[in-house]
Amino acid sequence: MSRRNAWSGMNAADITIDQVRAGALQLDDVRIHPDTLIAQADVAAEYGNQQLAENFLRAAELTALPDEQVMAIYEALRPHRSTAQELATIVNALKAAGAQRNAALVAEAAQIYAQRGLLRQD
Repeated sequence: MSRRNAWSGMNAADITIDQVRAGALQLDDVRIHPDTLIAQADVAAEYGNQQLAENFLRAAELTALPDEQVMAIYEALRPHRSTAQELATIVNALKAAGAQRNAALVAEAAQIYAQRGLLRQD
């Protein structure tokens, strides 16, 4: 497994405030790499915190998605914002993107939203 810290491959220890102030960094220099999140998940699981480990693994999956898609999913998961079909569409898109853990989370949310009356009714 790669031990990169940033998406660009830059190590977090090499990122300085001076670089930030000078505008010398690109977005991918401060964007976390999925391998880093997976390593954090391994540590969380090793210390018995499986829930935190799953959160890190879901986050690692989301790094492959465009920011706009992640924000749209976040918005869609707010109560009364989505229909069951819209959430099913998100589940399918996540599966197609290889984000199986996130697909399962959205599917579970859709089921709970239906039980609690939190889906948008058209």
